[in-house]
Amino acid sequence: MRKILFAASVAFLGFTSQAQEITADEIVNNYIENTGGAEAWSNLKGHKLVGEATIGQGMTVPVEMYTLSDGRMIMKVSFQGMEIVQSAFDGENSWSTNFMSMKPELADEETSENSRRAAGEYPSPFLNYEEKGYSIELLGEEIVEGVECYKIALTKKPQLVNGEELDNVEIYYFDKENFVPVQTEQEIKSGPAAGQVAISLFSDYQEVEGLYFPFSLTFKTKESEGQTVTFEEIVLNPEVDETIFEFPGTEE
Repeated sequence: MRKILFAASVAFLGFTSQAQEITADEIVNNYIENTGGAEAWSNLKGHKLVGEATIGQGMTVPVEMYTLSDGRMIMKVSFQGMEIVQSAFDGENSWSTNFMSMKPELADEETSENSRRAAGEYPSPFLNYEEKGYSIELLGEEIVEGVECYKIALTKKPQLVNGEELDNVEIYYFDKENFVPVQTEQEIKSGPAAGQVAISLFSDYQEVEGLYFPFSLTFKTKESEGQTVTFEEIVLNPEVDETIFEFPGTEE
């Protein structure tokens, strides 16, 4: 009888352990629901971010960013009375302000193509991710910034680098308690920082009209401290002059 009870206990413990396991889909679904719900996120047409960014030695500059549901975006900073476009995408081409000439400059075709491939990710690459052709995988658990997290790999559309299509995988760390991302990691595939890992940190989540956004973002690599952007205001479905996304051309 004792052996039977022991065997039954082991079987019950095994069943309980399996029942407590969580899948990548459950984590992602909890994230979407905890931050506002799939319907509300799907109905979002765009948003505006207003805040300031650190630029070193304790200095900050005003930042304004618009993003629309079709992928168009523009991020502008104001410095010494000048407006500088750090990055923009008009739906076809990526462009920015050249810091040397202070004139708008088109990105190369490969950069624009990668922006076109990512345009469908708004407002989150995890929302209806399978319809985007993406896949997710739970890699385990880790402690990040002192927070217990689930580690998920998100595989997106291949990225073009020097004419080759390379795997495009981003690692997300979801807070186990609230199911919100606290960090992402992705290998940089081109440019001077190629081979390094780009890290984004998300914190200070706040509610805006029923949806939750991080009001503090830090962008860095393992080799640098990077830049922190703190938002003072997030406006949903803002009125916007859509010409601001268009490449203005260069003046002679």
